[in-house]
Amino acid sequence: MKQKIVLVVSIVIGLLAAFLTRTYLASKDAEIRQLKDEFVKKHKTMEVLCFAREIPSGTILAKTDLGLKKVPASGLRGQALTEDNVIEVVGRKLLNGHKEGELLFWADIEGGNPMAGGLAADIRKKMRAVSVNCSGAAAVSGMVKPNDHVDVIASFSFPKLGADGHTMVQEIVTSTILQNVLVLATGKETAKSAIARGDAFGAGTYSMVTLEVTPREAEMLVFAEQIKGRISLALRNRHDTYYEKELPQVDYAKIREEIETLNQKRQNELNGGR
Repeated sequence: MKQKIVLVVSIVIGLLAAFLTRTYLASKDAEIRQLKDEFVKKHKTMEVLCFAREIPSGTILAKTDLGLKKVPASGLRGQALTEDNVIEVVGRKLLNGHKEGELLFWADIEGGNPMAGGLAADIRKKMRAVSVNCSGAAAVSGMVKPNDHVDVIASFSFPKLGADGHTMVQEIVTSTILQNVLVLATGKETAKSAIARGDAFGAGTYSMVTLEVTPREAEMLVFAEQIKGRISLALRNRHDTYYEKELPQVDYAKIREEIETLNQKRQNELNGGR
């Protein structure tokens, strides 16, 4: 009889413990839900477009490349793209490569937001837009267009003493000062305005080219123009991210010194290294 009483008491205690544990867990779940609801109410969330897989730059976006991700709306509203923007980005070229799950912004899309006003909306954070005088042959016969990538080459004329040690002569020096720079606009033409007009290649002539650079690079460009430097652009394939290290300054003596070696190297490369 005593054993039965002990067994019954044990069962009751066990059931009571289970009930109390369940009640405690339920109360904690309610607290978590309340905190979550308060966070959502305070910060709010929104569903934005993200990448469904890793996608390299230059990809023409398809609907299957994109997914939706719920994120806090604070700081993203008006910047991140939503499901309503899918039709506007499918078929457009991706400027920057992204990993799976990363968010999609207009700055990643060639031509940017067709509804945004002004060039400022197309400039990436921490970058600046600077215009330089550049047209004709200096702009690759005027074929440089918005969203192209270029190297910036500057030629400067400096006074120096001639061989006789008395006469002042002008020495011209040429140097590549920036590599792989994004072209934001040619004249007043941007990629956005070209797309809106239905002309992907741009139109008309221009005497100014606007480049996207860092603040320090902006200072270099402005200085180069202030000392009457002539700026030329070397057009490059936008998928070519190769960076040439230690490019030398070029003057007449440098050309005489290296021209034969450079020509021989070019011929060897054209002939497959033979």
